[in-house]
Amino acid sequence: MPRKDQRRWGECYLRGLMLDGRRKSIQPMAERLPDGNMQALQQFVNQSPWEWEPVRRRIAERLCGVITPEVWVVDDVSFPKCGTASVGVARQYCGALGERANCQVVVSVHAATDTASCPLEWELFLPEEWASDHQRRRRAGVPDEVGHVSKTRLALGLLAAHDLAVPVIVADAGYGRSVWFRTALEERGWSYVMAVDPMEVARLADAKPHQPAYSGPGPPTLPRYREAPRSLRTFITADTSFEEVTWRQGGKGTMTSRFAVLEVRPSGKEATRTAQEPAGGRGSWDGVLPLRTLLVEQPRDAGEPTGYWMSDLPADTAVADLVRWAKMRRRIEHDYRELKHGLGLDHFEGRTWRGRHHHVTLVTRRTRPRT
Repeated sequence: MPRKDQRRWGECYLRGLMLDGRRKSIQPMAERLPDGNMQALQQFVNQSPWEWEPVRRRIAERLCGVITPEVWVVDDVSFPKCGTASVGVARQYCGALGERANCQVVVSVHAATDTASCPLEWELFLPEEWASDHQRRRRAGVPDEVGHVSKTRLALGLLAAHDLAVPVIVADAGYGRSVWFRTALEERGWSYVMAVDPMEVARLADAKPHQPAYSGPGPPTLPRYREAPRSLRTFITADTSFEEVTWRQGGKGTMTSRFAVLEVRPSGKEATRTAQEPAGGRGSWDGVLPLRTLLVEQPRDAGEPTGYWMSDLPADTAVADLVRWAKMRRRIEHDYRELKHGLGLDHFEGRTWRGRHHHVTLVTRRTRPRT
């Protein structure tokens, strides 16, 4: 931070986040701090023009150097809010409450291993109703260039925000069900293991398209598959071979389950469209959908699978590695819990775009890699 007063109040705000106390909003922090000044802290967080992006980049470099992450986890966290003035607030699904409610949603990327994790990047999701509400945008200080962008596109921007080497990317089905998102990661050379919806459709690995005979005037008929795509859950039969895998030691003992690995060809309109684009368009496409690796979990005492993950890693990747990476997504729940309960991630009471980004950056600055 370039100015002495910014550094002073930044250090003061960080101490306030670390001190014991139920609330980590500005007024109670200022009252607990011997040198606290509510007006100065308000100005530092909500109005001071310091840039948060370079601060986060530096934090990410230092934290990744400490824990050497095996995966980056993509997810989002919600903050229930009253009223309509706080930036990005809308009635939408709120994970904190498990239902639709008035809330803010922030997309995040975290670095993780089996034994440690820490947040790297954040971006506020701006609902569609905010895109054209100029009065609300002006009051909340939303920059003119910021509009409504899907969470998957926000996540892609966060992943590309650093010059760090990107390891395997993992996410829940909220992101994994987007074929566009998975394809965008592949185009950038990033590997992933993402949870997917069992109702997503695919074809067998050995399925081949055929070229129908030309039947008269008009453009040639495009290659097509003879059989219809099937949902992923139909790929698991009594003959499917499962392997028992242990991926970590949990608080209640060893975490073990059965997993199967299959090769499939994701299908459907979005998968077909994304497969056509690299070929130069619909007319140049040979009709072959790409192979992907499907990881399926079915515990021994379960009557059907309990989890599905799609990956662009080859099918001969060690099953233990696929399982370990897929299961590392759990660490983000530990991060959110510690950031909320210990550092006041959800205690910010300001309403502005700048204030929200400043607060989550300062909370991240006080994070120590959780082990």
